[in-house]
Amino acid sequence: MNKKLGLLLLLLAMPVHAEPEALVQAVQMPAWLQRGESMRPLRAGAELQNGDRLITGVNARIYVQTADGSLVKLGEKASLTLGGLARQQSEPSVFRAVLDVAKGAFRFTTARIAKLQGRNVTVKVAGATVGIRGTDVWGKDGDEQGVVCLIEGKIEVTGADNTEFVMDQPLSFYKMPKGQAALPVGPVDAVQLGRWATETDIAQPAAQVGGKWKVNLLTAADQASALASYDQWRSAGYDVQLQPVDQGGAWIFVLQIR
Repeated sequence: MNKKLGLLLLLLAMPVHAEPEALVQAVQMPAWLQRGESMRPLRAGAELQNGDRLITGVNARIYVQTADGSLVKLGEKASLTLGGLARQQSEPSVFRAVLDVAKGAFRFTTARIAKLQGRNVTVKVAGATVGIRGTDVWGKDGDEQGVVCLIEGKIEVTGADNTEFVMDQPLSFYKMPKGQAALPVGPVDAVQLGRWATETDIAQPAAQVGGKWKVNLLTAADQASALASYDQWRSAGYDVQLQPVDQGGAWIFVLQIR
């Protein structure tokens, strides 16, 4: 067999790791990933799948990078389920997703360089459905009301009362008080927008893809107590790792976040 042909066949036979549709870019803990029946601490760099549910604790944040270059931010005490992650053969360049925000605040921002790519993203929040093609939008399902705020671009909205309309005016918002009729779309001022933005922005040290630091939480002299602490921290939503260290012939165990 021709050597070049043999090499080509070998390369074609090798498994190809496709780019993930969604990747966890950064995590301000505590946060969890629920996949099927399992629940585990969310790790920066985790590849997400259809049906995955992301959950944040008090003062937590999550950044998720999508295949089209967009960034999804999730605020504290929030829940987001991913669905519809699939490429259709007829439109392989179009990124598709359904983001179901059961509670808490989120922000979907399309990078400027990515606005030239196709996307078909639907966000469900506080009973409303938002169709996104390329934009910057913030929303929240809160205890007292739901909010959809258009920062830039254009979105198609189906309200909680099934009313369909388009939002194409930057810095406008749609408010949905719980148990009451939704209010008309109105302008949002810079002060309020800044307050909302802080609910989804990471402002504290966080685990992230490419991070170069690690935090040692504790050192234990025996394995049993180290494992007990490991289980406690992971149950609390922290992606800790246990590192055995040889100290002059005696082993110690370091619990750390990388």
